[in-house]
Amino acid sequence: MADHCSDGVAAGPSGKVPEGPAAMPRNAATTSRPEILAALSLAIDLGLGQPMEHMLRATLLGLRMATLLGLGEETSGRLYYANLIAWIGCHADSHELAALFGDDLAFRADYYFIDAHGLPMLSLMLRHAGQELPPIQRTARRTQFAATANSTVKALILSHCRSAGRLAERVGLDADMPDILIHTFERWDGKGLPVGVSGIEIPMEMRIAQLADTAEVFLRTAGLEAAVRTVRQRSGTQFDPRLADVFCSHAAELTSGLLELDPWTAALAAAPSEVCLSGSGLDAVLAAMGDFADLKSPWTAGHSRQVAALTATAAAHSGCSEPELTALRRAGWVHDLGRMGVSNSIWDRAGPLSSLDRERLQLYPFLSGRILSRVPGLRRVAELAGAHRERLDGSGYPRGLSAGGLDPGQRLLGAADAYQTYLEPRPHRPALLAAAAAARLRAEVAAGRLAAAAVESVLVAAGQQEARRRILPSALTAREVEVLRLLCRGLDNRAIAAALFIAPKTARNHVEHIYGKTGVSNRVTATLFALDAGLWDRPA
Repeated sequence: MADHCSDGVAAGPSGKVPEGPAAMPRNAATTSRPEILAALSLAIDLGLGQPMEHMLRATLLGLRMATLLGLGEETSGRLYYANLIAWIGCHADSHELAALFGDDLAFRADYYFIDAHGLPMLSLMLRHAGQELPPIQRTARRTQFAATANSTVKALILSHCRSAGRLAERVGLDADMPDILIHTFERWDGKGLPVGVSGIEIPMEMRIAQLADTAEVFLRTAGLEAAVRTVRQRSGTQFDPRLADVFCSHAAELTSGLLELDPWTAALAAAPSEVCLSGSGLDAVLAAMGDFADLKSPWTAGHSRQVAALTATAAAHSGCSEPELTALRRAGWVHDLGRMGVSNSIWDRAGPLSSLDRERLQLYPFLSGRILSRVPGLRRVAELAGAHRERLDGSGYPRGLSAGGLDPGQRLLGAADAYQTYLEPRPHRPALLAAAAAARLRAEVAAGRLAAAAVESVLVAAGQQEARRRILPSALTAREVEVLRLLCRGLDNRAIAAALFIAPKTARNHVEHIYGKTGVSNRVTATLFALDAGLWDRPA
């Protein structure tokens, strides 16, 4: 992703990274579309400035309303997915929103607390416009925005709705879903966008989803009375009056236990029945998710699909098993989902980041891993994605893992992501040419941050000529590295000599040279050195 945080920065987030969900079995069997889209909804929550599981609770609330209204199974199924992904398009216009209003996450969080039309909406936009600028420039920005507000917002919302519809198509949802999602910002009173339809012209699924989305926020942040009061106040304007009456009349029943239950488990239990995804079907959904995650910033469009292709080719070159190669490709597609939880005022900044902004940025791989780990069939993908910014010397993030905590697959994905990032421009630097990107990657090996074997596999996959001589730490020779690896396996001098077809005395000399160059004195400390330097992987 964006490399405001260079690979050489030793400091990670100052606060402790929260633990993710309990680990699921590595070989947990299958993956379903509802699970995948429920996981995506967690990322969408972050992009809205809401805590994870907001959309899952809103989905449950919407389904409870559908049951109370006696709606059929097909309508409830469409409502389920409309709730989960209606807001994905907002993520796609984050760059433009941040350019207008600064922190896109804060703007969206505040959006829930107004009846979004007319003066309340204009007031919200003017309050956020130019917030980061000095007073005189801020006034000029707000004056300029006020003159073009209507057309600007209309274009953003149209882009949002079309993006959500496109995602629905790519993940194989009902053909009617794009027509439902295009109405995300329409209002019962006809004062919405992008086209201003009103009343029952808005599909029932979207009318319920709009109400449930807003009601959940007020229920969670201010309590049941506040949720009822807000829905009643917006009845006939933002919300369908009939639906508002149903909610207000049955609010206690509809929201009973909603804040106490496990929304993930409950939402999946209520999901439409679907055949489990596997193979190319699962790949298509994950690739779509990766493409949409990349839309967070125009600087990263297409990044994830390039990382996925590069990682898979590098994995094949390095002799990975087929299941591991598949997991690496999938991790390449979705490793950056967590970027939705970081404001574009950080991603798109050309200047240096503050320490607080750097800490916020450094959480995004953790968020990727946490989102993906909720799906049992993606457990290995989550392990890979969550560690793609870690480095062998402990200077990476979010957890500051070092060599002993990183397996070969994690090292490979980290190298592929780094190389692809160097090839892409960022707000604070131009793109590197392929040769310069390769040189920088090898410099990371020399500095002890990236694994030599992973880097060479990535460079071969990228079409770069494999290095004739790898840069090895402590001035070790290639033969000494061979001896070191055998030493790590517990072989004595005689066994090392037999394995390499050399004399025992020669093997002993190599071992002594290794000890001298690395400052170690026995097999155990030599093994620790090899692990920390990325020269030996027990799983390999």
